[in-house]
Amino acid sequence: MSTLLSVQSVSYETSIKKLFKNISFSIQLGERIGLIGHNGSGKSTLLHLITQQLPLSHGNISFANHCVYAYIEQHLPSGLTNATVLEAVLSKLSEDKRMMESWRAEILLAELGFHESQYHQSINTLSGGQHTRLLLGRALMNQPDLLFLDEPSNHLDLPTIMWLTQFLQNWRGTFVLVSHDQNLLDQVTNTTWILRDENLHHFQLPCSEARQALIEQDIADEHRHKAEQKEIDRITFSAKRLALWGKTYDNESFARKAKKMEKQIAHLEDQKTVLTEGYQWQLQLNGKGIKADRVLVLENAAIDTPSNERFLFQLEHLYLKSGDKLAIIGENGCGKSSFLQSLWQKYLSNIDEQAARFHPAIKVGYYDQQLQQLLDTDTLLDALSNFASLPENDRKMALINAGFAYNRHHQKVSTLSGGERSRLLFIGLSLGQYELLFLDEPTNHLDMEGKEALAEQIAQFEGAIILVSHDQWLIENSCQRFGLIHQQKFMEYSEPESAYHVLLGSTALDTCDHAFEIQSEIVNTEHEADIHEDLLLREWVELEQKLNDDLARKPTHQKPLLQKQWRERLLEIEQLLNK
Repeated sequence: MSTLLSVQSVSYETSIKKLFKNISFSIQLGERIGLIGHNGSGKSTLLHLITQQLPLSHGNISFANHCVYAYIEQHLPSGLTNATVLEAVLSKLSEDKRMMESWRAEILLAELGFHESQYHQSINTLSGGQHTRLLLGRALMNQPDLLFLDEPSNHLDLPTIMWLTQFLQNWRGTFVLVSHDQNLLDQVTNTTWILRDENLHHFQLPCSEARQALIEQDIADEHRHKAEQKEIDRITFSAKRLALWGKTYDNESFARKAKKMEKQIAHLEDQKTVLTEGYQWQLQLNGKGIKADRVLVLENAAIDTPSNERFLFQLEHLYLKSGDKLAIIGENGCGKSSFLQSLWQKYLSNIDEQAARFHPAIKVGYYDQQLQQLLDTDTLLDALSNFASLPENDRKMALINAGFAYNRHHQKVSTLSGGERSRLLFIGLSLGQYELLFLDEPTNHLDMEGKEALAEQIAQFEGAIILVSHDQWLIENSCQRFGLIHQQKFMEYSEPESAYHVLLGSTALDTCDHAFEIQSEIVNTEHEADIHEDLLLREWVELEQKLNDDLARKPTHQKPLLQKQWRERLLEIEQLLNK
């Protein structure tokens, strides 16, 4: 197998943290590598070193002579602000080649889903999905053997994420993909690198299997560490006893043996298995339920943009009760975030409307994806007081438990990174003990461990939640109701797959509005009288499979709260089928 890239003993550290030390690896032709790790572990930094965007101070990086590589940019260069789609792709070539290669650029754009009429369209008019395709097109113009992609699925809607998945599945080259999207990685990679504790762990496995293998490796390391420590303690006890005897009986032989044992102890300490520091932050999302049929009721609601300049969609009827977890799905621009903003503003205004009615006894919390609820001028301690009137010591303990050291508590919010601001907002929402939460793209700043913790916290949250997200894994592992915004209408489904099919246009339901309404298997509430039996049976099979799969895992990796939720739903379905 041909080697495209060789990395030897590369180290890198910032002014405050060492990211990795003496890591070595090679990339072979045909490898499809997923690079994962906690936020701040150095994934993007490693790509920047490899692609010479950062200077290399320690180690060696060498590409094969025949290897052409490309780095997928996160944003287009500022100099292309007024360029057309075709000009943006051709700008990757030298000026003397652009005219001759124009035909190849047009073919590439067509393969990426651009229509001929869009070739001379300004890039400023592109959607987020088209923007991602254009960045890929620029990278592919030089026909690379090796692609580096740094979180390309961030901020993409579901159709574009699924398009990206299909593109990477079909691409014949080699790539390194940095992502927190386990679903994407499992579908497109065959090798996983995990950057953790300053080391790079290699697995010839897709992401989920590699993560499980690392967990098993950690368990084995812990057992080995205990055995090694037990042996060190035994020798230490013997050395102290011999040293005491040597001193008591003036016996040089005992003293020499004691010193020899001390050297042996030092050697064993140096060779002792190093344990992982683990994941330092435990995300929590505490809330309260209320004994009421409804916490929120929407009737004939017309949702507009925040400035009321454009109609987005119509919602005929929706209600939420404590324990409901509703995921809102749809393309970028369809009105998902505007929907949450509208509800939040109606709640704050405290005006009783027929279109939106909140239970008078509830408090509502809001995770806005721009994190604007946190004021830049507040300290971390002051920011938390806006969510709950708690003693200062309680707020300090909440910050410490979330990984904010004591000396940072009077730090200004303006100095925090995006991930730290997100963490602070989650602390506030947990302290607030809300009965209803609006979560708008809460995974934008979360790594895989954070997403898994969030899914579990949503599932066990006692109140009600409306979640806006493009993360399929989070949606499917935390919610039991699924709302789709499509063609300016809101529709609810019993399971997410039907919503995905409609969203991606993979069904023939779009041909007839009447047929669409009948066949889309909409389930409006648990009291709906005409639930299709085949839909219930399908949901039954899927829930049984999820339950059996989870029970087959090791006890420490099972999700008992989700199991309870699945069993309750299975009982509901059984009762409906027996009517």
